[in-house]
Amino acid sequence: MLPELKITQLRHFVWVAELKGFHVAAERAHRTQPAISLSIKDLENKLGEDVFEKRNTKSAKAELTPFGELFLPKAKELIAHHDRITQDMMLMADHKTGHIRLASVPSIASQVLPELLLEFVADSPDLNVSFFDDNSDAVLNMIENQQVDFGIASLFHKDEHPNKQFHPIWEDQIGVVCPKDHPLATEKGIHWKTLLAHRFISNGTSRLLEDSEASPLLGRSQFYISNMISLIAMLEAGVGITTLPRYAFPKESKSLCFIPLDTPHVVRRIGLVQLNNKSLSPAANALANFIMTKAKR
Repeated sequence: MLPELKITQLRHFVWVAELKGFHVAAERAHRTQPAISLSIKDLENKLGEDVFEKRNTKSAKAELTPFGELFLPKAKELIAHHDRITQDMMLMADHKTGHIRLASVPSIASQVLPELLLEFVADSPDLNVSFFDDNSDAVLNMIENQQVDFGIASLFHKDEHPNKQFHPIWEDQIGVVCPKDHPLATEKGIHWKTLLAHRFISNGTSRLLEDSEASPLLGRSQFYISNMISLIAMLEAGVGITTLPRYAFPKESKSLCFIPLDTPHVVRRIGLVQLNNKSLSPAANALANFIMTKAKR
């Protein structure tokens, strides 16, 4: 018979592991240190293995055993799953009409969705929306793991995602982003070979160039930066140039410019992504239809 693992004990274990001590974990849990120690001991008895190394002194930091290292991500996964279910049930208990989980690439999240979501929830004061923004790969992973109802992303290679539906909505051209005082800034359109003479910074959207004649640029990039805030800071500092879809270009920047990449002409397609054979909740389905209808207008 499998042991019954208590969520409270799992939380105690994670807190001790992350805070590196039983005393600070006890303060976090609003319990006494002996109570936390007993909780961990009971968990170890259920698991049949120690999760922390034996301490020589009361002041020694709590160190995970090899078994504890393996168990830590599993414990976090169990807690996260428990909390998601509990959150949903609490919303139902509070007479909420629905809870939507949505993930999107940052460009659409910042430039398109605020206005759409504001309009959508205007007549639905009891609707709850959890919103996450990340790159396309991360959004697709969240969909795969059913952490969100649906996502807004690009499918770079559709054959890699046979279990997903993709409903294209937006298109934007790839362009070169550089400081306004850069030699390229006066160009009206750019051939990719022109970029070979400049330091190239690749980013999460650079893979859009993989199947184009500009793919050699990716092998010559000196920097790869995945975070948009860091990327913009590096560009503004004059570290190099990059390529971005037009929606991803920071319109509020006063020091950067966007020049269309004429050769090759590369277009990013963004749309709604959801799992095949997985029905959306009524609220999530309503939002998905709302986004598609409004965007097409």
